[in-house]
Amino acid sequence: YRISSDNKWTFSLRSVGRSNLHVAASKEALSVEKFSSEYEAVIGIECHVQLNTATKAFCSCQNEYGADPNTHICPICLGHPGTLPMLGQEVVRKSILAGLALNCNINKDSKFDRKQYFYADLPKGYQISQYDIPLCYEGYIDVVIPDEGSKRVGITRAHMEEDAGKIVYTGADSLSGSQSSQVDYNRGGVPLLEIVSEPDMRTGKEAAMYAAELRRIMLCIGASNGNMAEGSMRCDVNVSVRRKGATEFGTKVEIKNMNSFNAMQRAIDYEYIRQCQLIEDNNESEIVQETRLWDENTQSTASMRRKEGLADYRYFPEPDIPDLHISEEFIQSIKESLPELPSEKRKRYMSLGLSEYDALVLSDDEDIAAYFDRVLNSGASVKQAANWVMGDVNAVVKSEGIKFSNLKMTPETLGDMIKLIEESVISGKIGKEILPRLVNGEAEGKSVREFVDANGLIQISDEATLREIVQKVFDANPSQLEGYRNGKTKLKGYFVGQVMKESGGRANPKELNRILMSMLDA
Repeated sequence: YRISSDNKWTFSLRSVGRSNLHVAASKEALSVEKFSSEYEAVIGIECHVQLNTATKAFCSCQNEYGADPNTHICPICLGHPGTLPMLGQEVVRKSILAGLALNCNINKDSKFDRKQYFYADLPKGYQISQYDIPLCYEGYIDVVIPDEGSKRVGITRAHMEEDAGKIVYTGADSLSGSQSSQVDYNRGGVPLLEIVSEPDMRTGKEAAMYAAELRRIMLCIGASNGNMAEGSMRCDVNVSVRRKGATEFGTKVEIKNMNSFNAMQRAIDYEYIRQCQLIEDNNESEIVQETRLWDENTQSTASMRRKEGLADYRYFPEPDIPDLHISEEFIQSIKESLPELPSEKRKRYMSLGLSEYDALVLSDDEDIAAYFDRVLNSGASVKQAANWVMGDVNAVVKSEGIKFSNLKMTPETLGDMIKLIEESVISGKIGKEILPRLVNGEAEGKSVREFVDANGLIQISDEATLREIVQKVFDANPSQLEGYRNGKTKLKGYFVGQVMKESGGRANPKELNRILMSMLDA
């Protein structure tokens, strides 16, 4: 170790030999389908979720992402001798909240343990965690697998622990090629909830959907921001392969360094193919218990370190933190504060007649779901509200880079516009035309009806008026009218377009079609 002139701890590591095993295979071989009839993957996930408490787990340092390096640190989270960690109540509350949302049992009597290992980003030389008595245990979540239905994935345990610091490589994006490695201890001591699944998943798609559902739940209950790019949610995947019908597990390989659900699916699929190909080539002995890193550039995994056996972390009870005793009243008060969970939202939306796909999209983000619910409460029909929120309004939100909650157009305004379309006061075409103006707040202080009326956008449904417009179009296009009446019936579309143009797009399409046909065939 050395201390640089700017008072940052740095250290240098010599690169150890990495196994860069690449399975030689044709494009045909590198497909999941080639092996899926004979082999199955067994997948479990360990997900570390940063809790968004105001302070760290065991001290009063601010829990904030993006601050200048080593500015949110103190003797306690740096592990100085003589300091005493104190557990924050909000850490426990949010952990129990998450456990209940995951359908877990809650241990009323729990404790913390010291997990002994040495990394440069772990200043104490141990991590405060939970070993044999986790706070939450034996839960499950139901995961929607698109086009495949629903799958229940068991939760083995969810326990509290503290995060480590972050190593920053200078001169390169990774250890290889870097000049030095610097440590930012701002993250050290940030509260984590480690959620360990049962090995219930069988494909990369199932694993990705499980992780996505986990994130939805954490966002819904307000336990974490779930930002994978910032490291607020980090998933390590354990993958093994066995022949279908076998009961024993194969050799487990851990995969790290996946920063999106899409990357998780691709990493698992690659690892499944790699292991299957080794088995097929009679090289099963080359599948060893190890940690592999997913490389986004090469779309492959590479060995990081081998695990010769189970790590001996020399756990023992944390002597500086008393045992944790939780009352039934405290658990019940938290249970009563649980919001409607994503799975419950999906069921409610589907009970209203929406498809599974629509329900999944709308419940994917709490911001979208809250906006959609208010549109429904304003009286708009379910399907039309879903179409507008998922389609045109969502497109505006994405293009502007804002949230639904920041839209100047209130959900009630959108609901009123949808009702005007359903009542044939305006057409869907006019609705699409005025939406950008509503989004910009042009109708603020007035109703949508007043806005369209003031702008001359009310749909023309009066029969006499429509007949007058149609006759005007006929008079201006006598040759086309004669052609239609001589059998060129495709000219109907031409007349529809001309009438819509003459009416400024305000003609009621249904009424126009009826009147136009009666006048064309007269």
